[in-house]
Formats: sequence, structure tokens, C-alpha cells
Amino acid sequence: MSFQIKHFDKTLKLRDFDVRCQQELKEHLKKKLQRLSEGVAEPGNQTFLNQIYTELHITEGLTREVNQEHEVRRIETATRKQETIRREEIFKPGRDQPIRTVMTKGAAGIGKTVLIQKFTLDWAEGKTHQNIQFIFPFTFRELNVLKEEKFSLVGLIHHFFTETKGISNFEQFQVLFIFDGLDESRLPLDFHNQEILTDATESSSLNVLLTNLIRGKLLPSALLWITTRPAAASQIPPHCVGVLQEEIQR
Repeated sequence: MSFQIKHFDKTLKLRDFDVRCQQELKEHLKKKLQRLSEGVAEPGNQTFLNQIYTELHITEGLTREVNQEHEVRRIETATRKQETIRREEIFKPGRDQPIRTVMTKGAAGIGKTVLIQKFTLDWAEGKTHQNIQFIFPFTFRELNVLKEEKFSLVGLIHHFFTETKGISNFEQFQVLFIFDGLDESRLPLDFHNQEILTDATESSSLNVLLTNLIRGKLLPSALLWITTRPAAASQIPPHCVGVLQEEIQR
């Protein structure tokens, strides 16, 4: 499967309305992510992510040359590159080939959620990846609650990120969707279902919506980042993943 990925220049001018939506989204994400989301902080004893964040050792496994195989674990073991990948380089423009979908896997508690929280916070604070114009972080835990409902992709974005209401065409932007905690998913994610969805304003089940988004049928210009425990990684067909990464240790 091949994808045509659009890497937008960070100097691209947005409409005034789009800029307002972007800035409101960034402010929302900064307020939500600047403190650790796991655990309950006592009043007056808030833990700020930027003060305690520790870099993780991330290695790259699955490569585009071998991603037509069927066993993710076997490919990852055979092709793993031992160099560490920096957080800022995960979707860095200028790699040998465009990357659409990254899957990061690691043991429970290793820090996958904190990693994507820090990545998104850095973007919201204007530190990195400003070529990406909108980042939408989801968790499978919150998507599970909606598994019986129908949404369009635009409607799903508006449901969780009300700051973007008024924008109905995300094809014109470089967008990153983050889906954290695949191992917690209660959605069927049936990739054998051949129902095709290409219209981001058409409502469908979350199963059809997400599988078409991951397969690149829906909003093919978007970037995707999925995190999971190793045991659940095989829920996503290998040919839908551009790069497989593994968090080894702090």
C-alpha cells in the first residue's frame, strides 16, 4: 500500500479563523497536559510534566522494506535498528521516505502515555513540529464509551475538540491523530470489513471510521501515531504501519 503524504511548510498562511481555532486548541492542550494526568495530585502539590519528564530509549523496528510480512513480532526482532530515536524525530520531515503511521509499543508503565503527552505539549507550546497544524490526541479508553455511536471524522474531532468547530475540511491541513492505548480498545477494529469510507463528513461506526483512517482510505494526508502494549500490536495489520518503534527503558 502506498500513500501520498503532504508535508506542509510551517510558514503556510492560515485563515484568521483557522489560526484562532489552532491557538484555542493549543491553549486547551497546554492546560490539559502541562500537569501529569496519571495519579491524583494533592492540592498545592501539582506535578508539572516539563519539570520531571525523563527521555525514553526508543528503537525502530519495522521498516517499510519488510512491512508486507504478517508477523509483527518476527519482523520487529529481525529488523530492529539499535539507534535511539529522539522524541522530536518521530515525524520529522526530511526522512528518507514519508512516514504516515507510527506504532510505538512498550510494556505497561514504561511511559507511552507520558511520551505522547510531552510530544503534544511541546507542540502546543510552540517548541517542536510546527509544520503540523493540528494535533488531536485520543485515548482508546475514551473512544470505548462511544463504541455504539456513529460519527463522521469531522464530527469526532468536534466532539472532543470543540475549539475546532467551524472547520469542516481538515484535508487542507497537516493533521496528526494520536491514538493512545490500543491494548485498552473495546472496538472491534475489523480490518477484514471491506466497507470503504473516504468522506470525512460522512457518519459511520467507529470501527469503520478508524479502520479506514488507519488504512489510509480516509484523510490519507493525515499522520497517525498509535501506542500499545506489545501483545495488542497485531490488531493493526503490518502493511498499515509505516514504522514500528519500541520503548525499551527510561
